[in-house]
Amino acid sequence: MMRAQKWMTMLMLVTLVMLSSGSVFAEEQGKININTATVEELVQLDRVGPSYAEKIVTFRQENGPFKAPEEIMLVAGIGPKTFEINKDRIVVK
Repeated sequence: MMRAQKWMTMLMLVTLVMLSSGSVFAEEQGKININTATVEELVQLDRVGPSYAEKIVTFRQENGPFKAPEEIMLVAGIGPKTFEINKDRIVVK
């Protein structure tokens, strides 16, 4: 009986750890790192099609990584409106 209780306790602890790490993962879902994102990932941003996604990648290759999410507005065609609607999804880790 003692062995079964230990296993049950262990199973409950593992389940709790998995559930708590899942919430951290859920917070990161939907975020796009503009320093590492591919064209396919960048087009998930609102108002960013394949052409603008290519411009973001090219800008990053030519100028180095973005230091702040706001720097995406340095890319030709990406203005304040596009940044504003995407600012909660853009990260620069």
